[in-house]
Amino acid sequence: MNGVTLENEYAYIKDGKVFLKGYLDMPDRQIGEVKRTEEEAFQYFINRYQIAVNKVTQLESEITEAQNKGSFLTKLTQLRKRLLNFDGIGDFIPLLKTLDEQEEFLRGLIVGNQANNLAIKEALIEEAKVAKEEVDWNIVAEQLQDIKTRWIRTGPVDKPYQESIEQTFKEVLDDFYQRRKAFYEEQNRIIGERMEKYAELVRGAEMLFRMGNWELSFAELKRLQSEWRNVGDVPPKRLKYEFRRFKKLTTLYYEKYCAAKGIQIKVRVDPRVEAQQKMMEEAESLAESKDIFAATERAKVMLNDWKNIKVPSHLAVRNVAERFRAACDKIFELSYLMKVVTRKLPNYNYLSEKQQVLTKFREMENIVIRARGELKILIESNEGVSQGPDLDKITQSNIQTQKRKLLMKEVILEELRRAAQAQ
Repeated sequence: MNGVTLENEYAYIKDGKVFLKGYLDMPDRQIGEVKRTEEEAFQYFINRYQIAVNKVTQLESEITEAQNKGSFLTKLTQLRKRLLNFDGIGDFIPLLKTLDEQEEFLRGLIVGNQANNLAIKEALIEEAKVAKEEVDWNIVAEQLQDIKTRWIRTGPVDKPYQESIEQTFKEVLDDFYQRRKAFYEEQNRIIGERMEKYAELVRGAEMLFRMGNWELSFAELKRLQSEWRNVGDVPPKRLKYEFRRFKKLTTLYYEKYCAAKGIQIKVRVDPRVEAQQKMMEEAESLAESKDIFAATERAKVMLNDWKNIKVPSHLAVRNVAERFRAACDKIFELSYLMKVVTRKLPNYNYLSEKQQVLTKFREMENIVIRARGELKILIESNEGVSQGPDLDKITQSNIQTQKRKLLMKEVILEELRRAAQAQ
């Protein structure tokens, strides 16, 4: 070759420029220039060829170790383009052959994976079709959300099937969501009609009450009550105002009617409310008991029983619950006071009544002082500190409980102060 001053199997130098010999139908290509000596220039590009070898070897290793091998196809394609334009001296044909073999391997995997993905997605579509026919909308929504999550995690399918299978899956989901939307719209319409009927019955009761002719309108009121019972269910929160209004009107009406007829009204109390009333009275009685330890054991049982009595909010009497809680608090505080006193003074029962009262007063003073200090520390340690909504709620609940208990301690202390002064 004319003008060639240095040459090997893969490259040559001509006119001070380094050329890579053509291969695979590619022409000779200049890859550099001689800076100092031709030998140094040759060796530089021979060394650079090793970079290409290392890149191919590294990619092979990554593909072997990877779980998702198909994701390396793009990287392989990019590396092949770089090799075809890589400035180095060496045999690139084996490197390209290695990449061809790896590409064939990856494409085979991808075809297999896409076929598997297609089978999985077809199964998910069938699962969704079955799930969407269930009658419980909430359960179906959860099931379809789970199916949708699995769908997203499943890889792509072959392009000819991609659009159709995605459309089929979307149609299955859309069918459920449209039917659910229609169902709730119909439910809201029915509830709206029922609420209007309830409001109409309230207005009817108001009109009867204003008429004042109790005896003549009694049958009409009974009819209104009968219609009320047959209107149908609506969410309790939405009916709350109308229910209370109707209940109040009918109660007042019966009071007026009975007064006009000379009938003695026998008030009916809900058995659950009555049970709580009795428990409250018993707790207040126990708080004055001489045997405070026995009272404590009984109060523990009553607290558990109280939790099991489920009184609807519109029937619950707040004052009863507060008095019951206060009576139990008092029992437990007095029990603790007696434990402290009898532990410090084993001969407490042999003291005079005056000495016993003074002893309990002094110990209760100490208990109150300690409780105030503990509450102050608790409040200060949590000021300006946020631990998240849930923990903040727990902390505030704890603070309110400690305040309530401190208040009862102070009530007992004041009672003991008066008792001591009366001696």
